[in-house]
Amino acid sequence: MRQPDISNGFWGENDDSQPRLTDEDVRYAELQLGVNLPRSYVALLRRQNGGYTMGLAVQVPLTRGLGADILELSDFNGVVVDPSCRSAFNILKSPVWTSEWDLPERQVLLAGDGHWWLSLDYRDGVQPSVQLLCPGFDEDVIVADTFDAFLEKLMPLRYEDED
Repeated sequence: MRQPDISNGFWGENDDSQPRLTDEDVRYAELQLGVNLPRSYVALLRRQNGGYTMGLAVQVPLTRGLGADILELSDFNGVVVDPSCRSAFNILKSPVWTSEWDLPERQVLLAGDGHWWLSLDYRDGVQPSVQLLCPGFDEDVIVADTFDAFLEKLMPLRYEDED
């Protein structure tokens, strides 16, 4: 499968508070979460380790929890191992958020606000799908079969009043 081009057009304006991703950080995250992260996700984080996107969206199946068929992705989680860095953009918080929001097991949460989560879903094995979880509505819908397929679905966020 062709790797999506993530060299430009993903990350927006960010401060320097997100630490650079190291190989040791990736190994630590995979060990802590009990998963192998998709190579294309790790490559994306090597450019910037989480933070605000340039204003992206992805089309998803219409859900009651989201109330729309376009999911805005204004930010995306990275891997922050250093506990002194208080980043909100951190997949290592996934176990806490999974418990707090009563989400299915084996999730790596990429983005969300509690009412919805975009997740790498490992329930079916080592190759995760990308899921949209809406816990208040008990909804769990597939966005893409793989992280690469998810990247290919991304589009610039456009508001209805834009020409």
